[in-house]
Amino acid sequence: MDWLDALWLGIIQGLSEYLPISSSGHLEIFKQVLGLQLDPEASLEFSVMLHVATVLSTIVILWREFWPLCKSFFTFRRDDNFYYVCKILISCIPVGIVGVCFKKQISSLFEGNLTIVGVCLLVTAVLLSFAYFTRTRKALRNPTAPQGRDISWTDAFVIGLGQAIAVLPGLSRSGTTIATGILLGDNREKVARFSFLMVIIPILGEGLLDIKDMLFPDAGAAVSTSGDVGVFPLLIGFFASFTVGCIACKWMLDIVKQGKLVWFAVYCVAAGILCLCF
Repeated sequence: MDWLDALWLGIIQGLSEYLPISSSGHLEIFKQVLGLQLDPEASLEFSVMLHVATVLSTIVILWREFWPLCKSFFTFRRDDNFYYVCKILISCIPVGIVGVCFKKQISSLFEGNLTIVGVCLLVTAVLLSFAYFTRTRKALRNPTAPQGRDISWTDAFVIGLGQAIAVLPGLSRSGTTIATGILLGDNREKVARFSFLMVIIPILGEGLLDIKDMLFPDAGAAVSTSGDVGVFPLLIGFFASFTVGCIACKWMLDIVKQGKLVWFAVYCVAAGILCLCF
């Protein structure tokens, strides 16, 4: 992989992480378009590093919300922010179990199989459409009515289940978690922020493990990302993903507020059909 390929993939990741069109699916699509042939494990590790970049962009954009949460949690204030972080931790349980128990199976899905990507994009379109026609459209027609409730403990876990399922390439993480929250009756803006914040822990955790493996590889382990990708292209992709992610995060929050997620369902249908055809 050269630096230009990494730049394109970084831009795609930064944009598609927040838009409900599946960043992992689009990375697989563009790896095929660019003709890249990476080892599945190296491909997954590269994707994780790009996800780490967008997680950092989340922290930057949502810093005013993020810092009070950290301060309350680590000082055990037992206020609303403390319990909000506890809900985030609960939401991370399902994806943590999937990551620990099924990492090899997940790695095998990152082999450029566009059939899986296509099917999952169509599933994303169904979720977005269902959330819009059952909840969002009614709320938009009556803007003076309550626009949804706060996220409960049960809602946090169910949204976490959606995040765990969305490890499949083509199934949008943001689209799945936001649509799940909306279907549960949660406030659109609150569930969007929760969706962006809940990914920080699992992605940073996975990223730190990948960095450890790259710096201290086990004997006989598979070739690391640095060998297949290169350090310079990895850095280019990382910074491109971070920069574009900052822009896309702000954009996505406005889109959710306006209830326009359903338009991305049309895009996911078109992209899914193209993947299945080609």
